[in-house]
Amino acid sequence: MSDELLSIKICMMRLIFDQTLDKRIPAKNLRGAIAAENKEVVSFHHHTKTGSLVYGYPLIQYKMIEKQACLIGLDQGAIEVETIDLLGKPLNFGVENDYLVLEQRVNYYVSDFGLIQGKARYEFLSPWLALNERNYEKYQKLGSWAKRKALLEKILIGNIISMSKGLGYTVPSPIEVNILKLKEVNTSLKGNPMLGFLGEFEVNFEIPDYLGIGKSVSRGFGTVKKIRLD
Repeated sequence: MSDELLSIKICMMRLIFDQTLDKRIPAKNLRGAIAAENKEVVSFHHHTKTGSLVYGYPLIQYKMIEKQACLIGLDQGAIEVETIDLLGKPLNFGVENDYLVLEQRVNYYVSDFGLIQGKARYEFLSPWLALNERNYEKYQKLGSWAKRKALLEKILIGNIISMSKGLGYTVPSPIEVNILKLKEVNTSLKGNPMLGFLGEFEVNFEIPDYLGIGKSVSRGFGTVKKIRLD
């Protein structure tokens, strides 16, 4: 490990409902339901009172992990997640029935973040939205997988640098990424079709489990988890 790692306070909250969660409900619907209950806290919905989008790495992210609805709070976001009170409240996920919150299972911990010696291996648990409109066109025009892989590795490095800036961490030396395997998946964002990616990569960087990389991480996209090789 590097001596220059950042310690991040993390609060992970799993919500238990009065019925089994429909596996078709996406994390973005969880975000919408909880944001509606916490309109006064910007971190829960990332919009100002005037409706303008708040840019920067989201300190509260919404996930569907192992068929459970989860909130991840980082640093100040961890405090806000820990203190949220959803018990006994019905949440509307855009499906026929509301879901009544019976339990809030909270896990509060500190995790390392930053450049390391050697490389750690990660997998995407949800589609990584790597490409904006310009990069999508460039990606499609590249004929070989080797060229596409090089482009995606460059984008992934940029995503990690952006995440670092949002968390107040200055990357002290170059990030080295190697995409090990990747497949294209069709997904959607705000009703628009999107190209996402699932797979594995290795990087000389420590990333806490379940943090998101890339576009729309607050909606559950780009969630990563370390692959622990025993």
